[in-house]
Formats: sequence, C-alpha cells, structure tokens
Amino acid sequence: MNQFIMTKDQTLIEKSLPHNFLAEKMILSCLLVNFEAIEFTIKTIPIEAFYFKNHQEIYKAIIFMYNNKLSIDILSLTTFLQENGLLQKIGGIKVLLELINQIPNLIYLEEYIRLVKDKFLRRCLIKFGYKIINSGYITNIPLESILSNLENELFNLTNEIKVDKTSTSAQVLNNMFSELKEKFLNPTLPGLTSGFANLDSLTQGFQKSDLIIVAGRPSTGKTALSLNIALNAIKTSRLPVLFFSLEMSKEQIMYRILSIETGINQIRLKNGKLYQNDWVKLNKIIKIVSKLPLFIDDSPNLSIQEIRSKIKTILLEQTQIGLVIIDYLQLMESSEFKNGNRVQEIAQITRYLKNLAREFNIPIMALSQLSRNVDNRMDQKPILSDLRESGSIEQDADLVLMLSRSKLVNSNQSQDNISSVTELIIAKQRNGPVGTVKLVFNENQTRFLELDNLKNI
Repeated sequence: MNQFIMTKDQTLIEKSLPHNFLAEKMILSCLLVNFEAIEFTIKTIPIEAFYFKNHQEIYKAIIFMYNNKLSIDILSLTTFLQENGLLQKIGGIKVLLELINQIPNLIYLEEYIRLVKDKFLRRCLIKFGYKIINSGYITNIPLESILSNLENELFNLTNEIKVDKTSTSAQVLNNMFSELKEKFLNPTLPGLTSGFANLDSLTQGFQKSDLIIVAGRPSTGKTALSLNIALNAIKTSRLPVLFFSLEMSKEQIMYRILSIETGINQIRLKNGKLYQNDWVKLNKIIKIVSKLPLFIDDSPNLSIQEIRSKIKTILLEQTQIGLVIIDYLQLMESSEFKNGNRVQEIAQITRYLKNLAREFNIPIMALSQLSRNVDNRMDQKPILSDLRESGSIEQDADLVLMLSRSKLVNSNQSQDNISSVTELIIAKQRNGPVGTVKLVFNENQTRFLELDNLKNI
C-alpha cells in the first residue's frame, strides 16, 4: 500500500511507510475474542497507530462500542459497521471473517502492540523529518521559535517511547538480593554523597531518579550550599555535575567556587586585594578546579525542554552525570503556560523535572524560594507550606531540604572567618526519616562545614 505525504507545493515521498500488517490484524482479532484485551489496548495505542484505514475504522468502532458498554463480537461489530455505512468502507464482511480466522494468541498481545507502536513512531519520525526540512525554508518566523517548537515536538515524540518496567516479584526479589549481597561485601553509601556525614546518615545520599528541593529565604545560602554539595560530590564520586545558574553568571559562580576552595574572602577575591599567600593558594586551586568535571550553564529563563537537551548533550560527551542542579526553580519557564497561571506552570515544571530524573536515572536538585510567611512567625523555622507554589513542589519532590536563618557564632574571629550556624531541615523524605542537621556557614567564603568541624574553619 502506497502512502502520499504532501506539502503545500510538492509531494515529498511516495512509498510504503513502516507498518506491520499481520500485527495489526492480530491485535484486532484479540479484541474480538477477549473483552479485557480491549481495555488494555485502548490505553496503549491510539487509532492512528494502525497504518491501514480499514483497520483504523474497525478499531474506532470497537472503541465506540466499548465506551458505550455494547457487546463486542463478530456479529455485533458487523451489525454496527453496516448500520453506520462503514462495512463496505472497510472492505466488506470478508475482512472481518479474516480477523476471526487468525486464531489469535492472547499471550502475545503485548508483543503485537509493541510491533504496531514501533512502526507508528517510525512513521511519526519520518513525518517529523520532513517537517524539519520544510521549516528550513520558512523565513518569516524567527529561527529560535522554529527550533524551540521542533524541540518540543521531538521531546513529546521521545516520551512516547516507554520502556516496559513490569516485573514479577521473583525478578524484583532476585535483583534486590544481588544488590544487598554486593552492599554487604562492599559497604558504600547507596546514593551520591553530599559531603556532610550527618546529612548522608539521614538520607543515605542523593538517590538516582530523585527530585531534591533545597528551599530557603533570600540570602540564606541556597546557592552556596548547592555549590558545596556539587564540589563534594565530584571529589568523592568523580562523576560530572551539571549546574544550571538562571540567576548568576558563570563568572560569579566560579568566584564562589574559588572562595570555597581557597578560603579567601570572596570580596577580596573579586577586588583583587590578595595577599602573597593568597596567590599561592589561588594558583594551586585553579589547577585543581579546572580539571573537575563541573559544567556550568548560565542561560536565563531556561525551559524544561532546553534543560533536557543540555543534559543529553553532556551525557553523550561524558556517558554519566552524577547530579544536576538548577538555581533556581521559580526562574524556569514552561512553554505551555506562557500567559497562564503561575501555580499551574510551576506544577508542570516540577512534574517534568521528576520525569527527567527518572528518565536519565540521576538525582536532580532544584533550588526554591520560600514565601514571606516564614518571616511573619515568631518561630521562623520553615515548613512545607512555606514553599512558593507549594502544592506541586511538595507532591513531586522526593526530598525537601530547608535552610533556616543563621545565628552568628565565633564573632571574635578574623573577618574572613566569621561564621554562623544554619539548620538544614529535612522537611520531607519519601523513603527515609525527617530531621535537622546543623551546619556552619561562612558567608565571606560561601563555605559550609559540619558543626563538628568548626575548629577547622
């Protein structure tokens, strides 16, 4: 069967597109002999997944009959098609009789569906390819808009490819036993280390596919904490970290990193007012930091599709990513809610971030602002409801860390070493306990240490 794909002014292709005639017939045969198969199938593949028009009409009729709670067999389907003037359109009664004669094996229904869906997505890909070609000739629309729309379409197409993760209890238990045995023989932290022992003790590290929210009021050290965690994780695991800075430039981020690593006051560092020993430390640290697999992207107003594209690019280069950090959540944009409700927009963003974490099997850390409500209470310790647009963030996050306002300690020390105690509150943990970890924060060095290590500041 030949298929024509037309543009406004020319025929681009005239050939048979990918399809599987037999698999389509076997699916329809299964639907005529097993009512339960219908519910499973209509949730899995759309009408357009069938390549042949008569198969589409038969499938459409079965869906209509199912939704209207009509009995479905060869006789009732024939009657329905005839009464609606569709019997001859599908090729007559002989087409339906051929379906019955297939003698389908319901055990293989999922495989039939997989084959049909595979061909359908390949047809979508071919169509998308010609759309890309035609888009190159459009000059009255900005190139950025064209590329953004194409990227969104490709993103949606990619999401249609779902890996079947259904497993038997025996398979799950067997895999778990193997993992437990490996952990017993080689004790390690299950997740990615934060570099803070007390935090790791409660969380067991940042787990793959987790969405982690770090929340706090302005100037409480959210960015500083995330950079400290990024550096600690890289040094321990040697895995790349991708840092999206939507608020600060990559130069500002790097000044903070150098201040953390050298212990030099970041104001003196920026002004170039350095002592002789500062230059020695700076030269040494620059050589070390330049070799770390830390990737910084300071593009403003990033969309979820752009973040996904950049993650895939780094994965192609590095094969692995240990952690993705986004600073911060409220500065992200969603293409579907440009002029809509901000709460709905944030809800969609957090849902997509969670999906990205699962898709790439990496922890994603997103920084978030707290509302002013926390400042208006006597007890200024933040709670989950203090999150801006809290509903979706609280729901989608696997781990929520909140920074409480700091209290000054060691004020008799030198200007470079004035430190304060910050409470890092585990407000939510899907698979572990909640609790509080006390950290020491040196604002001038943007450096976090555990309270036990105060003497080392």
